[in-house]
Amino acid sequence: MDVAAQAGLILLIGILVCLIIGVPISVSVGLASLLAMFTIVDFDNGLLTSAQQLFTGINSFSLLAIPFFVLAGVIMNNGGIAMRLIHCAQILSGRMPGSLAHTNILANMLFGSISGSAVASAAAVGSTMGEMQAKEGYKREFSAAVNVASAPAGMIIPPSNIMIVYSLASGGTSIAALFLAGYLPGILWGLGCIIVALIIAKKRKYKSQLQLSWKQRILIVLDAIPSLLLIVIVIGGIIAGIFTATEGAALAVIYSLLLSFIYKAIKIKDLPGILMDATRTTSVVVFLIGVSSIMAWVMSFTNIPGLIADLLLSISDNIIVLLLIMNIILLIVGTFMDPTPAILIFTPIFLPIATGMGVDPIHFGIMIVINLSIGTITPPVGPVLLVGVRVAKLRLESVIKPLVPFFLVAIAVLLLVTYVPSISMLIPELLDLVN
Repeated sequence: MDVAAQAGLILLIGILVCLIIGVPISVSVGLASLLAMFTIVDFDNGLLTSAQQLFTGINSFSLLAIPFFVLAGVIMNNGGIAMRLIHCAQILSGRMPGSLAHTNILANMLFGSISGSAVASAAAVGSTMGEMQAKEGYKREFSAAVNVASAPAGMIIPPSNIMIVYSLASGGTSIAALFLAGYLPGILWGLGCIIVALIIAKKRKYKSQLQLSWKQRILIVLDAIPSLLLIVIVIGGIIAGIFTATEGAALAVIYSLLLSFIYKAIKIKDLPGILMDATRTTSVVVFLIGVSSIMAWVMSFTNIPGLIADLLLSISDNIIVLLLIMNIILLIVGTFMDPTPAILIFTPIFLPIATGMGVDPIHFGIMIVINLSIGTITPPVGPVLLVGVRVAKLRLESVIKPLVPFFLVAIAVLLLVTYVPSISMLIPELLDLVN
């Protein structure tokens, strides 16, 4: 066995063994990559190369957008913004059957499109909507399933942290184009959830009990406008080229903080705790990106992406079959791996195959994001599923059955986006953001 094959084998086995014994994914990737590095170069040069790759991986101006968006999300979660978006969504859902379920879905889409975090949406919106739905006679398991299923729409509708990670992993795919490409698929995901919720609500005769005058409705919408403007300012500024994604993320922090102070939902004494929460999340993501750079170097040296490409192409050279195989692999991976490491690991492997078959990197990026968004609501490790269940104070098993129809809709959206590229490419092409 040559050196390259040994390094690749050590990398693969090392990650699997570490994950099996419960080592955190970032540490697993780092340790396995370091061990594989030592089979390629000597100990001293291995440490030096690893340190260089670790620094290079996180030495990116674009990467600064992630901690800023994370911080903005934490501020929104604590700053009274979520409740205003919920009330606005309640007005939009009207009095149709299951209106509170639709409110939950719309609120998750709105909150996710501002915070960029599905987990934050599931926690902030679910903690409020669950009780509201229980008071109107909704089954808690159904309410939890609605909250869990709709929260990942916030990972697809921009701004999205994992789209920024994909941009880095893919070698610089336009973040603005990726953001725009996520709108229609994200809205499709949300509409799919609304259709499922509407069918179930009609069957169970969940009726709206909302009694508000037109004056009250107008006041609620006006109260939510400052929060909704954040989407227009940040995404509009990025697309128009007024500022970069990183600068837009920093602006989101300032804007959300000012709003929270105006709403008197956050005090100066709360800031250390908010900063600490954001730091914990950011540190894990940034460290993972750094160690993944070491892994990428090892994979490049050992030609692992090329070997996997040859294997897939030996099965079929039909683009429909290859994309289906990639989807299946990513869906399986998403059940036990968070989106960030999965993107960092599989983008360098699958993207060259996809682009070689004529798939645009923007289209492929949305495809991989939807795949891994489904993984966040799939047991056993789905983080959105676990948070949604905890917020609802239910057992995991009780939510799985009512979640199945929503899961099938998510798969349908994935297949549509995979095989109808215009769904994701339409808006970027209209705005001339596609090369």
